[in-house]
Amino acid sequence: MHMIHFHIISLFPESIEPYLKASIIGRAVAAKKIKISYYDPKKFIGKSSRTQDARVDRRPYGGGPGMVLRPEPMLLAIQKAVGNKKGVEKIFFATDGAQFDEAMAKKLAKPARGNGRGKKDVLFICGHYEGVDARVQKILKAKKVSVGPYVLTGGELPAATLIDAISRFVPGVLGKAESLEASRVSSPEVYTRPDVLVWKGKKYKVPAILKSGHHAKIEEWKRRKKGLQ
Repeated sequence: MHMIHFHIISLFPESIEPYLKASIIGRAVAAKKIKISYYDPKKFIGKSSRTQDARVDRRPYGGGPGMVLRPEPMLLAIQKAVGNKKGVEKIFFATDGAQFDEAMAKKLAKPARGNGRGKKDVLFICGHYEGVDARVQKILKAKKVSVGPYVLTGGELPAATLIDAISRFVPGVLGKAESLEASRVSSPEVYTRPDVLVWKGKKYKVPAILKSGHHAKIEEWKRRKKGLQ
């Protein structure tokens, strides 16, 4: 059975745990379609034989605002997460990373090479403050990824975003009805009952084409709305 184990390196796992325990993702975890584990670098402070530094962050070399996460606690947390496992997908969130998209989600959801039915490991390295010491990414040869042209206070929301998007492509995560809808052309506009919504004296109608029962024309309308035509 294909299953993805997501490993999240984060100072604040509690910031995203409630979301990842709920709804479709929560059901996928319960069904053992995916697994999510958290590793807090703060718990690895002072455990390196090379340093007994009691802080998880320090001021950046060369000056600048904020604090940078030290490499040793991050690397020790990562070692605890995946050890020497082969084929681990390693994601390092960075503003100069590759833009995350649907194609990347599908690729990350595929089984590891040579392991068509086994477990796949995906590692997320979540920065905070001014980021993670760049040597962590270089040592791991992790893929730099960005979720958009903006800066967030931490990598936890990007991690939750990727887990959500990737999990949709894991067989069995979406229910039958959800899988059916996912296979169709989606539209940025969706409607449900009532046919005519009356709000503050104005009427808002559902587009007639969606009630026509003509599936080909409905698909054409969706494609047009999505800009595929």
